[in-house]
Amino acid sequence: METRCKHYHQNIDRIAIKFYCCGEYFPCITCHNEYGCGNRQVWPRSKFDEKAILCGACGNELTISEYLESGSTCPACQAGFNPGCRMHYHFYFEM
Repeated sequence: METRCKHYHQNIDRIAIKFYCCGEYFPCITCHNEYGCGNRQVWPRSKFDEKAILCGACGNELTISEYLESGSTCPACQAGFNPGCRMHYHFYFEM
């Protein structure tokens, strides 16, 4: 079963991001906000070598750097990620 949420519905919307503030995986910022963490923080650049991205197709965990450099494709299974997620990076990562 692929990582999905009720907010984004394309076939390529399949990742989950471990949020820096609570250490929990969510498919999007809205899912995280609905969870109720209340202390949203972005991943600092100094931590981009930590595994924090989950490919919903194969379960591979990527570091933030691997994800940002992936060309919107899982390096393990070649499943496509939504390239439009780039517009939301500021919600998750220090840019």
